[in-house]
Amino acid sequence: MPRSVNSVASRERRKKILKRAKGQFGRRKNVLTVAKNSVEKGLSYAYRDRRTKKRNFRALWITRINAGVRQYGMSYSVFIGKLAEKNITLNRKTLADLAMNNPDAFKAVIEELNS
Repeated sequence: MPRSVNSVASRERRKKILKRAKGQFGRRKNVLTVAKNSVEKGLSYAYRDRRTKKRNFRALWITRINAGVRQYGMSYSVFIGKLAEKNITLNRKTLADLAMNNPDAFKAVIEELNS
């Protein structure tokens, strides 16, 4: 009985990897073994950096809030402490947006804390 090879599935597997390697430089885009390593590495970076992105954005929001509250003679930690004390549940993303794009609303939040 002759050996059966499923060339259709094999080609699909290879095409799937090479399609993901599209846009890479040199042999990474057209040699299967090199492309496979490159794609696997890229996927692991993507997994890792989806989590890192969240950390980076949180740090950016904290920096923006800190810059916003410093204008009113307050530090970030004092500001967050007063928010918790007054039960104001605005998240850091929203507070950073207010500090950057809507200073009047941000000032109203600070006045609410000081009252």
